[in-house]
Amino acid sequence: MSDIAVASGLGSDLRASCRLIVYVLFTLALMPLQLLLLLLRLPGRYKLPLWYHNATCFLNGIKIVTRGQQSTRQPTLYVSNHVSYLDISVLGSLIDGHFVAKSEVGNWPFFGWLAKLSGTVFIQRRRHKSSESRDNMAKRLGNGRDLILFPEGTSSDGTRVLPFKSALFSVAQASENDSPLLVQPISITYTRLDGMPMGRLWRPFYAWYGDMELPGHLWHALAMGVLTVEVEFLEPVEASSFANRKDMASHCHKAVSGGVSDALRGRRLQIASNPNRW
Repeated sequence: MSDIAVASGLGSDLRASCRLIVYVLFTLALMPLQLLLLLLRLPGRYKLPLWYHNATCFLNGIKIVTRGQQSTRQPTLYVSNHVSYLDISVLGSLIDGHFVAKSEVGNWPFFGWLAKLSGTVFIQRRRHKSSESRDNMAKRLGNGRDLILFPEGTSSDGTRVLPFKSALFSVAQASENDSPLLVQPISITYTRLDGMPMGRLWRPFYAWYGDMELPGHLWHALAMGVLTVEVEFLEPVEASSFANRKDMASHCHKAVSGGVSDALRGRRLQIASNPNRW
C-alpha cells in the first residue's frame, strides 16, 4: 500500500483485508442464486443485482449522495461519466437496469462473470460489429429495460469528463419503442474521504485510469476510509429532439461536465439528499 496513505492514517491493510474477504464471500454466496433466477426467468433476477450493489457499497464504505430527479419512465437510457470500477456498484445500487460494457469485460475473471449475471450488454469495438451491438442494446430497450452507458469509452481521473463517443448514441435513435426514448445524463463525482473534501492527492486511490493495475488499485481503494460519491440525475431529454447523435452526445457531455464541475467545487453538497439506502 502507498506509504502516504498509511502515514495519513486513512489507509489500513486490515480494513482492506476484512472488506475484501466479506465482499468475496458475500458475492460468491449470491452468484448461484442469481444464476437460478436467470435460468427460471423469475422477476427477482432484476431486483437481486440492485440489492446486491446497494449492499456492497455499504460493506466497502461507500456513501452515496444523490441529487436531481431520477427518470420514472421505462425504458430510459442513462448516460454517465466513468471514473472507476466502483461506478458499477454506485449506479447499480440506484438504477434497475443493465450496463453497457466493452466485450473484453466479459472475459475478465470473476468480474466478467458478475457482469454476465447482471445482464450486461457487451458491445464490440470493431466497426463491422457496431450494428450488431446497437441492435442488442435496442432489444433491451424494446423490452422496457433501462440501460446505463459510459460514452467516454474509458475511465478518467475524476477531475474532468472526456469527450463522448457519438457512435455509442446510435442506439437512442434505433429504439424499438413506439414512444420517443428518454435519455438522462448523470454525473458521478468522488468528492469526500471520511467527510473531508477529497483533493487531487487522494482521488487516484479511487479513480482507475491509464495503465493502473486492477488488483493493486482495488486493494488501495478498499484500504481507505469512507468514500462519499455524489450522483446527480440531470435534466432528461427526448432522443427525438436532436437532429443527430452528435448533437445528442454534445448536449449530454455539456450537462455531465457541468454536474461534475459543480460537485468538485462543492456547490451542490448543501442540497444533497438520499444517502446510501442500505
